[in-house]
Amino acid sequence: MFVIRSYAETDSTNDDAVPLLGLPENAGLVLSADFQRAGKGRRARSWVAPAGSSLLVTAILPRAVRADTLWAVPFWTALGVADGIEAATGLRVSLQWPNDLLIDGRKCCGILCVSRVVGDLAWVGCGTGINVRRPANDAALAEVQPPPAFLSDTNPRVERETVLDAVLRAYERLIDELDRPETIARAWEHRAELDGTHYRVLLDGSTEAFDAAARRIAHDGALIVEHEGRERRIALADARIVREA
Repeated sequence: MFVIRSYAETDSTNDDAVPLLGLPENAGLVLSADFQRAGKGRRARSWVAPAGSSLLVTAILPRAVRADTLWAVPFWTALGVADGIEAATGLRVSLQWPNDLLIDGRKCCGILCVSRVVGDLAWVGCGTGINVRRPANDAALAEVQPPPAFLSDTNPRVERETVLDAVLRAYERLIDELDRPETIARAWEHRAELDGTHYRVLLDGSTEAFDAAARRIAHDGALIVEHEGRERRIALADARIVREA
């Protein structure tokens, strides 16, 4: 179902994928790079990954999804990546809304999806940056705060190819779930043990974060939290989750 195309380096696998979306011959194409010159995370933040240390991958889904369910694709991607990491390493990572995977509270993977929408349908590239092997020289990571985690911190023998193969097999197994966005949300909540989890939320335009208890994922991917005795809705575009350095 998936075919891998590898590069030594590129600006961004997501940028490379965008013009390929919706073309039948590119369905299931996986773009993988050893190094990204201009890797990007959510909200235009840069993604720093020394060459050869991370899985820098954009997997073009082999089928279109309904445009009104695009919000569920990053959650679906997170479930596939979590399952793949566990299958390849035995490590059970944590999920954090909206698009991060953590090891002991430190980020080991970020997700950023790109799409092309035509009418009621969307073609999607699932972009992931998975920190696999910690580089011998950590100086390149000094600017990343809080410090990231790598799968090799727990499993020193882990290899990028093994993890990628396991993640793609998880995607193949879960592909039909894309027709059931609410099922994806509930599965993500369960895997994340979301209900009652402490989140520190920083809203756009604010300098003060607030503490809340997460409750559930709304039908559009927003996070419902309980704060000061009432529920609040945190939209995907309006906030970020703060992790301590």
